[in-house]
Amino acid sequence: MKRAGWLLVTAGLLLTLLPGRAAGAELTDAGKSAVLMEAATGTVLYERNAHEALAPASVTKVMTMLLIMEAIDSGKIRWEDQVTASENAAAKGGSQIYLKAGETMTVSDMVKSIAVSSANDCACAMAEHIAGSEGAFVDQMNARAAELGMRDTHFVNCTGLDDGAEAAEHKTSAYDIALMSRELLVNHPKIKEYTTIWMDTVRNGAFGLSNTNKLIRFYSGATGLKTGFTAAAGYCLSASAQRDGMELVAVVMGCKTSQERNAACKTLLDYGFANYALVDPELSDVLPVPVKLGTEASVCPVLGENARLLVEKGKKQGLTTRLELPDQVTAPVEKGQRLGTLTICSGEEVLRQTPLVADRTVPRLTWGQLFTRILAQAAMARDC
Repeated sequence: MKRAGWLLVTAGLLLTLLPGRAAGAELTDAGKSAVLMEAATGTVLYERNAHEALAPASVTKVMTMLLIMEAIDSGKIRWEDQVTASENAAAKGGSQIYLKAGETMTVSDMVKSIAVSSANDCACAMAEHIAGSEGAFVDQMNARAAELGMRDTHFVNCTGLDDGAEAAEHKTSAYDIALMSRELLVNHPKIKEYTTIWMDTVRNGAFGLSNTNKLIRFYSGATGLKTGFTAAAGYCLSASAQRDGMELVAVVMGCKTSQERNAACKTLLDYGFANYALVDPELSDVLPVPVKLGTEASVCPVLGENARLLVEKGKKQGLTTRLELPDQVTAPVEKGQRLGTLTICSGEEVLRQTPLVADRTVPRLTWGQLFTRILAQAAMARDC
């Protein structure tokens, strides 16, 4: 026997959109490729030439920052650690803060310089600090890219500079950039404390930093993320922004000017915020499930996974859910054990099924506990 109830909830369809679904005509023709992705679910809302492998320039540093954040979170390095610049790091060209060989700077100031001013010398210094050499760090970058499913990507350096014999092999795609940007934003939100800085300083105020991503100042809700430019790559940008609890990542590659890449990302972000929203199914009316032979009388069903749903704004209201749970379960019950299913529907169409699991562990009564309970129940019956 199962009990089933119908609840009106603010929930909706987890969307899987076909390429080009975002608009009958292209949202933007700027650059060589473009992607718009919702960060929480990874849903692609718009794409154009999304898997074309192209030079990413300094957008490469999204992966560099991701590995730095993972090293910090794992305890391998700390924000206050001092990092010493090598000759190799000090010799990096392009955007830099002009580190001198032997100069030391904290991890925090290194990350700030990378995130705000795209400092190639700091990126190299951090790569060597974490992995021992830039080459070893690049191996870690490629391994992490494979883990994230970045099939269009091959890194040859940690900066995106297009100098050197192997530079032509340094490639990624707009889709892959969105994947690594999402990973950085969702799982390492502290990076936003750096990527949202407009202007700041390092070296005790002696050296000024100005963000290369102008959307940080001029786009409402901007959270990052990384610009890039070289002669070979053109102007590239992974731009992120958050409004009403939803974060989007817009990526463009190979634009002709910085103004073109900024306008393209703004167009993509505007489209996403205007047409989509995240909603959370609510379980406030769900009753506990009785537990037979358990040390506790019941367990509460909870959503067993991230149940945030991406919906078209016009479909947010009026959806229904079917709640399926057993009349009871028998102990032992493990925390996270599946109890039932929350099915989200639009009319008769099933849109999504989400598991409902036990919120805690309920051990089975021992023979001694069971005997004691029977005696207590018998005594209560006599008193009645």
